[in-house]
Amino acid sequence: MFGNFHPLALLQGPHGIELWAGLRLTLFATLAAWLIAYGVGILLAAIRSLPSKTADRGVAAYVAYHRNVPLLVQVLYWYFGVVTLLPNSIQQWTNDHGGGFYAGVVALGLCMAAYVSEDLRSGMRTVPHGHIEASRAIGLTFAQTMAYVVLPQALRAALPALVNNSLLLFKNTSLLMAIGVAELTYAARQIEGQTFKTFEVFTIATVIYLSISLVIMATGHLLEQRYRTQRR
Repeated sequence: MFGNFHPLALLQGPHGIELWAGLRLTLFATLAAWLIAYGVGILLAAIRSLPSKTADRGVAAYVAYHRNVPLLVQVLYWYFGVVTLLPNSIQQWTNDHGGGFYAGVVALGLCMAAYVSEDLRSGMRTVPHGHIEASRAIGLTFAQTMAYVVLPQALRAALPALVNNSLLLFKNTSLLMAIGVAELTYAARQIEGQTFKTFEVFTIATVIYLSISLVIMATGHLLEQRYRTQRR
């Protein structure tokens, strides 16, 4: 049954180049979306900690939207909807420079920012109120208190959840194939259509996704062990 099964042969020649290019794009999309997710997520968590009901409700609405609308719908909305609202010159530039990639990365990053903000918000609740009062007593501003006192402790407390979200973000990059982004899943699907070696192609894709996922999980475990040791 498996006599002609040579999946590694697909890693050579033009198909191998296509797979590696897809993997590189997947990793780049993961990194770009991760930076957006954590940058926006930290900002949202900080805004929600302000003594303002308006700010709290605004962030709550943002989180509710991104947590309840399917991510694929959000990706399609950005690509087919939001991008069309941009000036024609910008639309033309994005179309000439892989506009689907940018729309997909933004959609993915903004969606995951909602989850990051909620994780950080939970982590902030573990920070003793006395630490905040002490920081304000020595003259730190709200921004300095968040940056030097609250967020470092919140990040440590929320680390397991943040690692899980980073893993989810990496896996969700496969949704970008719906808008023509040639990431790993898209590349695998293209090669499968050319060679009809469905089992071999998706075995390779599965192994690659699994390997990177295990690396992310192992890195998260090492970080958890490190910070747990420091707390002791």
